[in-house]
Amino acid sequence: MSEKYLLEIDDMSKSFGKNRVLKNIHLHVRPGTIMGLMGENGAGKSTMMKCLFGIYSRDSGTIKLNGEKIEFHGPKQALENGVAMVHQELNQCLERTVSDNMFLGRYRTRFGIIDEAEMNSRCKKLFARLNMNVDPKTLMRTMSVSQRQMVEIAKAVSYDAKIIILDEPTSSLSEREVKQLFKILKDLIKTGIGIVFISHKMDEIFELCDDITVLRDGEVTLDKAIKDTNLDEVVHAMVGRSLESRFPKMTNIPGDVILSVKGLSTRYAPHLKDVTFDLRKGEILGIYGLVGAGRSELLETLFGARKMSEGEIIYKGSRIRFESTKQAMDYNFAMVTEERKLNGMFGKGDLVFNTCITNLDKYKKFGILSNTLMRKAANYEVEQMHTKCNNVDDNITSLSGGNQQKVIVGKWLERNPDVFLMDEPTRGIDIMAKYQIYELMIKLASEGKSIIMVSSEMPEILGVTDRIVVMSNYRCAGVVNTKETNQQELLNLCAKYL
Repeated sequence: MSEKYLLEIDDMSKSFGKNRVLKNIHLHVRPGTIMGLMGENGAGKSTMMKCLFGIYSRDSGTIKLNGEKIEFHGPKQALENGVAMVHQELNQCLERTVSDNMFLGRYRTRFGIIDEAEMNSRCKKLFARLNMNVDPKTLMRTMSVSQRQMVEIAKAVSYDAKIIILDEPTSSLSEREVKQLFKILKDLIKTGIGIVFISHKMDEIFELCDDITVLRDGEVTLDKAIKDTNLDEVVHAMVGRSLESRFPKMTNIPGDVILSVKGLSTRYAPHLKDVTFDLRKGEILGIYGLVGAGRSELLETLFGARKMSEGEIIYKGSRIRFESTKQAMDYNFAMVTEERKLNGMFGKGDLVFNTCITNLDKYKKFGILSNTLMRKAANYEVEQMHTKCNNVDDNITSLSGGNQQKVIVGKWLERNPDVFLMDEPTRGIDIMAKYQIYELMIKLASEGKSIIMVSSEMPEILGVTDRIVVMSNYRCAGVVNTKETNQQELLNLCAKYL
């Protein structure tokens, strides 16, 4: 049977203390195919991958590559044996060039000196093969998240891997970039390699994958060819029940205008230009546009992280101009950032620290921080957000991406914000966690809170907003009522200033 598979994982189990995370699971990848791996956050997907790469030692089970038993003792050894992984949370040297990042740990040298010309040449040839327009000399920090994601995928390909594991690779890509990625992957499997495609996006799995494996609570609940299953069966395998609707019913009723943005422009590149829109009390306002359209920059300006050069912001009848994020927080603004690992959480802190850090005055007794009050707050938010963890003393990096996101949202809920800015709040989280975030947003809006949400997902932006601001080349291309618009109108507006 081994000759039919490139990668075989059989009867793998893993426990952390009394917590059994993996329970005799299996995963088989055939040559020249794409295996879709799905499961809720905390289902065991990341633990399985870490056992494969030797980051964790498994308690039992076997792993075979091309029919031969393997035992990797770290990611470097896995790479050297043809198994590569692109992580959802990018970990790159942002002050170095694309070429430096591509060859990190394996620099090309000539007479004992790093041969930058050779590395740049190799990069150009690889990017040309993958139809990617990237300059190897570009500094990583000047690139968008989506561009850096594509570089990381190219790096995995450069190892001539037999197996490539992609963890939520499309979470920060535009529709055009997703199509480009899918073309790259379909071309790659023609060479006989196998790909494990981890995603929470059902439409991508059914469009791209040949087979699917679903994990729930550390067990395999579905293992089929994609042609032999359907959406309802996959959802049931993931959450243990059917999901009647992808989005909750909108129960909020937007009221009077609470925030007016008029002719907003920014001082430093990339420049926002003459952005104008209103936000109503109890409204969920979507921000849509292609990657690089200025969506995140708009939220950062509203939150005081970027400086305005022209225009005005009127909040509750008064003109405001935030010079810092602290000022925005003082006005009861909150913001969930796009990259949680980079600027959304403190990776070395536990859940208590990450929950309470934005609201420390609330947890003081006689001027001294109370550990009891902080733990109470953390436990409350874990319960409210349905966060999967052992306890609030867990380091936040020990949680899955979706559960980290829940902690970050809970941190801001502790401040009871009036205006909630959310930049890709459901990026990289599972279908049930997304639904819970949607329910929370609608609940907050129904209570009179106002939400501005950036999203790259067309169904999401149409499914959970009242109105949509469409950005094109750092300008506002239009504001539309969600119930009266469609995908084609949004795409036409995205191209208005290109």
